[in-house]
Amino acid sequence: MRPRALIVDDEAPARAELRYLLEEVGGVQVVGEATNGEEALLLLGSLDYDLVLLDVRMPGGSGLEVARALRDLPRRPQVIFTTAYPDHAVDAFDLAAADYLVKPFDADRLRRALQRALAHAEPQADSSPADEPPAVPAPPPSDVEPLVRIPVTKDGRTVLVDGAAIVYASAARGYSYLKLADERLLVTFSLNELERRLRGHFFRTHRSYLVNLDHVRELVPDFQGSLVLVMDDRQRSRVEVSRRHARELRRRLGL
Repeated sequence: MRPRALIVDDEAPARAELRYLLEEVGGVQVVGEATNGEEALLLLGSLDYDLVLLDVRMPGGSGLEVARALRDLPRRPQVIFTTAYPDHAVDAFDLAAADYLVKPFDADRLRRALQRALAHAEPQADSSPADEPPAVPAPPPSDVEPLVRIPVTKDGRTVLVDGAAIVYASAARGYSYLKLADERLLVTFSLNELERRLRGHFFRTHRSYLVNLDHVRELVPDFQGSLVLVMDDRQRSRVEVSRRHARELRRRLGL
């Protein structure tokens, strides 16, 4: 059985656009729509949904309030926020959202969100333990090289951050923070995705850190054989290097 999805948005054109993108991606079935938080909770109380695509600012209860109420359900659906407001992302992740999409987004971005959400979805009641979760179709292969600039939503605008300006990236529940010289930005890419995009001088020092070697100021060894990197940002951030990666890092740096 395909995962069941509920769309929650107070604007009819936004619901229609989201339904269209879901049909383009495939792999899920939309079995309900709600125009506000109150309607959403009524529908969620009457049927087991696997997935809720949830706007943030709505009448009758915000999307954040709906997500908070979902924690009391016997079987909690995965939540993907779809909103025009980027400033609620941290609150959404605190509520264990699977993803946070800032409008406008395309089918490829939605596909990645669905893959992340369904990978953590609870099995449906009529599924056997051996059943595999339905897969969201992968995008067609592309010969395009990965971007060396990372799109970041900031103050309602999409800004392209040059990879060379990134001091390091740190993991944040499937998303990442980019640390620049004097600011930290939340981005909608996992650390693994960033690692694929930011090749060259970037090095995975730890499962939670991806470092731009051009911004390393000092290497500080510890007695256990691992390292700590002092970066050249304004705060002189310190980034851990696991013992497993320390040897490879020394080789990369010619030490």
